[in-house]
Formats: sequence, structure tokens, C-alpha cells
Amino acid sequence: MNDDFVANLRLLCSYYPSIAEVCRRLEINRAQFNRYLKGRYRPRHAAMQRLCAFFGVEEHELYLPHENFVTLVQAGRIPNESSRRAGVSWPDELLYRGREGMSRYLGRYFEYYHSMSQPGHLIRTLVCLEERDSGIVYQRTERMQGTTQARPCHNLYMGVAVKLADRIFLTDHEALNGYEVTHTILFPTFQSQVTRLTGLRLGVADNSERMPCCVRVLFERLDEQVGLRQALSQCGLLSLDDPSLDAELIAAVHNDVAPGEQHFRARHQGEF
Repeated sequence: MNDDFVANLRLLCSYYPSIAEVCRRLEINRAQFNRYLKGRYRPRHAAMQRLCAFFGVEEHELYLPHENFVTLVQAGRIPNESSRRAGVSWPDELLYRGREGMSRYLGRYFEYYHSMSQPGHLIRTLVCLEERDSGIVYQRTERMQGTTQARPCHNLYMGVAVKLADRIFLTDHEALNGYEVTHTILFPTFQSQVTRLTGLRLGVADNSERMPCCVRVLFERLDEQVGLRQALSQCGLLSLDDPSLDAELIAAVHNDVAPGEQHFRARHQGEF
């Protein structure tokens, strides 16, 4: 068995809670699937077609050198069903109108907000915005490392972004398990360079409680020289005293409410 195939298949499985979950959803025998993961057997045509359909990959992509495959998956370049649908679920007219003025916001960002499931910590995720024929689409990648996990697990969110009346709206869905839809609204910037954007994010805590939460969020534009793997390696949970966090960033995502306010409001740059 091609070692790259085994490594690539293991990577795809790592985005799910367990191998048992993958086998259950694939409706495939666990013992047989383990033989694929150990490189003892190659899936026959029918099984290979089922694997490709489930993970949203082409057969030839499973045999790519592992480093190349990692880059494809993490950058959202694999043409899976989620990415194909990401920009077609909204009305075409809205997507077309909402892409005006968005070209200057394309690129990669670190996203910061208070973790909805780990109080007292910030979470740093990677968001990649790009333009396609259907409109502006993006991928959010969460990298989480549990205390009992040998390696990090990832959550992937695929979504669309539109700019309407001086606000940027982002809506996405969790693409691997289908457990969540999130909504983010950002203030645009009128500075010559896009550096930081602030706004609000609405989602669900990633734990058994699944509590709906709204938090302040900050997007920080990444330098084009920062590689994808380097950026992803910096994602995850951060303590509030992490030296990579500056006072302005921490203030921007602080979820306080002013006395007498009846709404939880976003905080524009200059207000913190």
C-alpha cells in the first residue's frame, strides 16, 4: 500500500471524533477499515468510490505526497461537496451585489474571540477569504489540542461573505460533522491598509451543553509571507496572559456590557 495513501486517509479521519464514527457513517466494517489504515489492503473500486464521496476527495488526490495533501486540505482546496455548495445557497443577486468592495479584504486572517466552551481562554482560528465565480467564500479552521489527544483535531467551517451597506456579513457551516452554523458581522475599515476588523460572532459552544453564545471578535490580517502551516501551528486556545496578545486586542474582544445597555453591542476600533 502506498504510504502516502495511508497518511492521507488517517489525516481525513482525524477531522472526526473517532474512527468508529467514520466507520458508522460510511457503513463499513471497522476491521476492514483498519486494514486500510494500516496499509495492509487497498480499497476495491466500490469501497474507494464510497471513501471518496464521503470525504469529498478525488481518488488520485488520496495518492498525492502527504505534504501536498495536507496543504490542499488545510487550505480548503479539495473540491469537496461543502466547498462546491459554499457559494450557491444564497441568492445569486445578493452574492453578486455583496462582493463589491470585498477584493481588499481577501486573504488570511487570525480570528480571536473568547472561547465559548473554555472560559478564561481566547481561541485563535485561521480564516481564509477568496473570490470564486459564485462570490466571496471562506474557510475557517479551528485547531484544538485536548489533554488526552496525541495530535490536534480540526474543525472546518465553509461559508460565504458579503459586504452590504458598510458591514461585512459572514455565514458558514461546520463542514465535517454538520453540527453548527455560525454568523459573524464585521465593521469594514476605511484605512489604506486592512489590518484589524472587529465585530460580533454568534455560534454554539463546542461541548455537550451546546449553549448558543454571542461574543466580540477580532480579525487580524496576516502578512502574505506567513505560510499556511506556520499560521495553523499558531492556532488554538490561548491564555489571556499569552505574550502574543497585545492590550488592544484583549480589550477589543472583552465581552463587557455598559451599565444601562439593553443590547450586547459590537465594539468599533477606537472604542477600546
